[in-house]
Amino acid sequence: MKKQNMNRDWIATAETLSQALPYLQRYSGAIIVIKLGGHAMVSDEALETFARDVVTDTETMNIVEMVLSGNVNKKIVQAINNQDGRAVGISGKDAKLITCSQEKPELGLVGSPKDVNPEVIFNLFENDMIPVIAPLGAGVDGETLNINGDTVSGAIAAALKADRLLLLTDVSGVQDKDGSIITELDASQIKSWINEGIISGGMIPKTETALMALEGGVRGVVILDGRVPNACLLELFTEHGAGSLIRAYEFLLI
Repeated sequence: MKKQNMNRDWIATAETLSQALPYLQRYSGAIIVIKLGGHAMVSDEALETFARDVVTDTETMNIVEMVLSGNVNKKIVQAINNQDGRAVGISGKDAKLITCSQEKPELGLVGSPKDVNPEVIFNLFENDMIPVIAPLGAGVDGETLNINGDTVSGAIAAALKADRLLLLTDVSGVQDKDGSIITELDASQIKSWINEGIISGGMIPKTETALMALEGGVRGVVILDGRVPNACLLELFTEHGAGSLIRAYEFLLI
């Protein structure tokens, strides 16, 4: 009986690898930007699982960006390094990566990305490093400005012309008017649903980030629940994915 169970396990493993192979080939050499929201990582175990997912396929794709700040940034770096990755924590101020404008002084030291220097990130790629980027930028006078995590991840993804931007959050994706998760949408649907109030609350800035990223040249944006174990792997390497995929045009197949 034990041998039969082992054979079934091997068969299941072979089937899983066979199904994943086309996606491994598709994302070979691809640039994937990940925005890791604070609510998406609710425990050390979830963080460890995420770090393991990021490191698993470093030979076939570059995981670009986890937008967190302060001690959490270093915690992500350590988690990835514990899984034999090579992560380095930086902020948008380092090496003039992100230049910002302070559009609303009444909000305090809050900035909006105006220029992203992708050369900084590409230099890290060349040394097989995984950048973990805190959402901070430099103002015109060098002052430190805080940046919305969704906004900065979209700006970085656009500057890199990323294949995918993954917005990890604490919801499963974009819901329709009946509350069902929609697995694929295009930019026109997003705009229409925002105007109709179907997309509301905290989902508005996330979908607006998706639109901005798509307009900047990102091939696809996915909003998914980062609390789900192996969410990144499920999204990238399975047929059905793990969230809501947003593309520029309905007919565009990528």
